[in-house]
Parts: sequence; structure tokens; C-alpha cells
Amino acid sequence: MTDSNNPEQMDTTLDQLSAELRQVVEFDDVPESMYNMVASIHEVTEESVREAWDSLPASAQNIVDSFEQFHALISVSQSFAGINVMEEFPNLNLPESMSDDEKEQYRAELLDKVLHDCIKDMVKQIKKARRDPLLKKDFRDVFAR
Repeated sequence: MTDSNNPEQMDTTLDQLSAELRQVVEFDDVPESMYNMVASIHEVTEESVREAWDSLPASAQNIVDSFEQFHALISVSQSFAGINVMEEFPNLNLPESMSDDEKEQYRAELLDKVLHDCIKDMVKQIKKARRDPLLKKDFRDVFAR
């Protein structure tokens, strides 16, 4: 099924998501309107997330069962953060002298920073979960069946 406003963009369904990503999407009650964004972010951030995962000590990696679970948690977090940036961007008090191209460049840089910060935050949280039983439980509850 395609979006009538963009015939080249396919609508992503839950069935098209990896099992881990689907679990996070369902657990966090992600609106269907965000599925395309979640899937896109999941795909394009894999390399950066893999680098973060590889830098974690084994004790932190053991908080979740796999890289795929870690990646899914980050992708959904990044999607919500990205939506917030896009919703707030029109309210920013940018200089009137900025051209439309400069504004778009600034928005892209801001979004990139927010997505990167989500990875850093998840790394901190998963490291913290090693010493915080409640936080560890929160991570594991997402994937409990």
C-alpha cells in the first residue's frame, strides 16, 4: 500500500519490522503513523548503534539479550526525539537573516545531534542498569513475553 501524497513511499506495517523492533513498538504503543519513521531510523542508524554496542562492556550488553534489542530500543527513542525536534523547530527563534537553505541545514544538524544524543543516553542508561535492579527490570520488561 502506498501513501497517496508520496507514491514512492511504502507504508510500513508491524509485520515488516524485525521481531525486536516490533516488540518495542508495541510496548511503547508507537502510533502507526510513526512506523515509516521508526523503520527508516532503524535502518540508517545501525552502524552508529553497532559502534556504541561494541564499546559497551559485556556486563552492560548482558542487560538485554542482543544487539538487536538494544538497536530497537534506540530506534524508537530516536523516533520520538526526532518528532519532538520537528514539532518544536517552527517555534525556534531563528535569525531573520537565515535563508531557507540555512534553516534546513540547521534543522538537519539539530536532528542529527538529537539522534546521536539518544544513542549516548541509551549507553548511559544501560550501563547504569548494571547497578540498578529497577532499571534493569525496565529494560527486560520490554522484551518479556
